[in-house]
Amino acid sequence: MAQLELILKSPMITEKSATMNEKQNRYGFKVDLKANKNQIKQAVEKLYDVKVLNVKTSILPGKVKRAGKSVKKTSKVKKAFVQLEQGQKIEFFKGI
Repeated sequence: MAQLELILKSPMITEKSATMNEKQNRYGFKVDLKANKNQIKQAVEKLYDVKVLNVKTSILPGKVKRAGKSVKKTSKVKKAFVQLEQGQKIEFFKGI
């Protein structure tokens, strides 16, 4: 993974992640499956101009879905939870 912009796919914007933002200063992202913690840390620090203290990752397995007689499986998803230094924050929606 040479390009840091390709590591972070999207931020996770849910009620649970919003409470983590407020209480623990922790933000969630969906990331590339092949990315490691050091690459995720570098990508967040470069793209959002913040200092990262901790990165926790988890890989969610794909689910089996049925549509009529056919059975299909969704792809895996890797999530990363990034903790920032005290006093720093990431604004996903500026001006709202």
